[in-house]
Amino acid sequence: MAPDGIGRADYQSQPLGIGPVSARRGAASHARSGTALRPRQASRSRVLESLLCLAEPMLPDIDKLLALQIADKEIRKLQDEVAALPKRVAAIEQKLAGTKAHLEKVRVAAKGDEANRKKFEANIKDLQGKISKYRDQSLDVKTNDQYKALLHEIQFAEQEIRLNEDRILEVMVNVDAREKDVKAAEVELKAETAEIEKEKEDARKVTAEDQKKLAEWNAKRDALRHGISEDILRQYERVAKFRGSGLAEVRDHKCMGCQVMLRPQTYNEVRNGEKVMVCESCSRVYYFNPANEVKPEQEVVTVTGRKRTRPKADAPQAWFYRPDYGDEGEVLLAFTNNGGSSTRRIYEMHTGRQVGGVLLREGTYRLAFPEDLTDAALRLNGHWEEKEMDEWGSEIPSNALDLLHKDLLAIRREHKASLKHSATPAQQPAAH
Repeated sequence: MAPDGIGRADYQSQPLGIGPVSARRGAASHARSGTALRPRQASRSRVLESLLCLAEPMLPDIDKLLALQIADKEIRKLQDEVAALPKRVAAIEQKLAGTKAHLEKVRVAAKGDEANRKKFEANIKDLQGKISKYRDQSLDVKTNDQYKALLHEIQFAEQEIRLNEDRILEVMVNVDAREKDVKAAEVELKAETAEIEKEKEDARKVTAEDQKKLAEWNAKRDALRHGISEDILRQYERVAKFRGSGLAEVRDHKCMGCQVMLRPQTYNEVRNGEKVMVCESCSRVYYFNPANEVKPEQEVVTVTGRKRTRPKADAPQAWFYRPDYGDEGEVLLAFTNNGGSSTRRIYEMHTGRQVGGVLLREGTYRLAFPEDLTDAALRLNGHWEEKEMDEWGSEIPSNALDLLHKDLLAIRREHKASLKHSATPAQQPAAH
């Protein structure tokens, strides 16, 4: 069934009508335009070139669509960052408001203690006045009962004075503690205010930088769109709106966007590159990269040469390749066991860019993340210290990404070779 908003006519696997398809990425378009690349961009471009350099000259529209897809991903990332920054500033303000509220609470408590002390002192003064009054009256009494009654009032007043004096002592002890609390809260507020102002300034700078980058990427995107035929661009943008990407690589008789197997005729047409084809299942525009196809000579090397080193089952870190990770499609998953817990990182397969943050759960990764370890997941060789991975930031370095890609290619070669050599040969006629 076609996705919502995509017409059945657009949904068929049919040519959109322009020349041969291959798979160069945005790095090539940067090279053609002479635009200087920043370190992150250069790293990503080297990875893409290393993966796609074996491809034949491609149709200009598809070449630009690949670059456009990279631009769309960068734009979405920057838009998400810009949208998240107001929430970050609000969280900073909320934290500062909490510290101010704590200081105000401590100050109110200190004022309350001072008010209580003055109240108890006033009570003592009133009671002392009553005692003086009762003693004066005792000089004028006529009977013994009257004298005893005044004496009883004097004793009661003296008892109340002692109670108020005890309360004053308690308040004085509290006052010392309150003063320390107030001073500590004031120091904390001052330090936190300075820190939060710095964080807010950093957030403003990041927002301004993201807005600048966003304008640059939007300009690049507009330039790329103007150079693509309207029919192909309309198909790409319509599908990308609903599926997150408008292009899908064809590899090993399969659409890598939706994992649906292609009919032999469709697969051959995509490989021949004479027509621009659209997936019958997900409506993404196909492109073919010969560099990702396992060649016969590569199968022979896999069988006769040195076998691939397999990762240890009890290794504290494990890398997996997933071809079908939701809307992200092809991803690399990195799991690290640490004591009684484990972490998971997700990276885009081709660019190495990190998707989301680091997720921490209790238990080893096999127990903590069973939903990620599907039958489609392939275990890769790879181990980097947690500290080193944190230093990568939001993108796997090109040298590490190349190693993971090469290991995945070795797995595919081994798999094809094992299928080829495990096939049961036809029985030979018996010799007479």
